[in-house]
Amino acid sequence: MGAGPGMGLEIARVFGRNGFTVALVARDRAKLDSLTDVLKGEGIAATAFTADLLDAESITAAFAQIRETLGTVDVLEFSAADTSLPVAGVLEVTPANLQPQLDFYFSAIHVVKQVVDDMIAARTGTIIITAGGGSVDPSPAMANINIASAGLRNWVLNLHNVLSEHGVYAAHLAISVWIGSGQPGTSAADIAPTYFDLYEARSDADPRYPAALT
Repeated sequence: MGAGPGMGLEIARVFGRNGFTVALVARDRAKLDSLTDVLKGEGIAATAFTADLLDAESITAAFAQIRETLGTVDVLEFSAADTSLPVAGVLEVTPANLQPQLDFYFSAIHVVKQVVDDMIAARTGTIIITAGGGSVDPSPAMANINIASAGLRNWVLNLHNVLSEHGVYAAHLAISVWIGSGQPGTSAADIAPTYFDLYEARSDADPRYPAALT
């Protein structure tokens, strides 16, 4: 969910190279088609599906298409971002600039609901929700984002506690680096293998990147 030319593409590569068929979901059809062309050129089975994360009906329709085209989802990865949303420091937070962040991050809840029943029925599945490091260590400069992402993290941890009894693994991954900053270990290609490691280990519900920060 939230596929783009950075993290989305690299996560798709990691799973695709390990035998997965990939469903890329985002708003921009032209961008999605470009990404699927890249992946197919590398021998990875990939299909694009459009959805607006702020439109519940759009998400539901996209997942109906995914199930019809590819079958049920084995691994759900949510790492969407919207840089157009307002960012507010701790003294500037208002209901008006907080609500868009809440709406965006909590769209993950509706996304998860599209796959969780199938995973419970199959007694297997993986859900990985990504947010920034501020979900764990708040940054005063991004206080409204931190409120929303911390709430999302809390929900995912509760989700893990319930779903683990049904054989389903859920995790919240907090990324505490500026992706693509040029510093060692900050490229999307550096970070993406973490997702497959989590999928294989199926143990840590609250991981961080870099792992040294845990």
